[in-house]
Parts: sequence; structure tokens; C-alpha cells
Amino acid sequence: QVQLVESGGGLVQSGGSLRLSCEASGPSFNTYGIGWFRQAPGKEREFVAAISRSGSITDYLDSVKGRFTISRDNAKNTVYLQMISLKAEDTAVYYCAARVAVPLALAYSPRQYPYWGQGTQVTVSL
Repeated sequence: QVQLVESGGGLVQSGGSLRLSCEASGPSFNTYGIGWFRQAPGKEREFVAAISRSGSITDYLDSVKGRFTISRDNAKNTVYLQMISLKAEDTAVYYCAARVAVPLALAYSPRQYPYWGQGTQVTVSL
């Protein structure tokens, strides 16, 4: 079973950048597909980005394409979410999630991920 810990959130001005990290503990990290999700107050948790086991396949929420980049370093058991050109509407708690996956597979629904981190707050001020 994998445990996930997010870090890197904070307060940033509109147009700024942050890099979130999701560090995993437990065996066989390279058998897990990883997703980033976010949840703003009063809203449902939404998909942001996903990456396949090897890192060769990625996908993004349309509104973050070109601004966010998901990557992973399996040697460090860590997945990253680089965020640039941040907007006020990106403000949310960001979560990483993991699921045992077949190669090249991505998942977009929170219900497909059994393992979750505790979340990290990202606040973008105007």
C-alpha cells in the first residue's frame, strides 16, 4: 500500500509559479498511475492532471493546459506538478492520488483512485 504526502503549496500572486511535490512511500511506486486533483470551497473535487506509470503519457484539464506540467521521478518516488501563470481560479486544495495501473493508462475520476494524500493549499491572489 502506498502513502502519499504533498508539499509545495502556498500563497502566490496572479501570474506567479509554484511546484507541488507528491512523495510516495511503499513498494513498487512504478506500478502506480498518479493523478492531481483540486477542490475549491463549495465545489466538487476536480481532475487536474494525470501521468502514467512510466511518465510517458500525461493529460490535463483543459483550463490548465499550457500552464501546468506533471512529471515523475520514479527513482525518487515523487511526482511533481509545475504550475506557471497561476490565476485566482486555480485557488484550491491540491491532492495527489495513486492507483495500481496497467502501462500507459490514465484515470480521470477521483473514484478510480484508492490512495490519497492529505492535500496542500494553493492560494493565488489578484
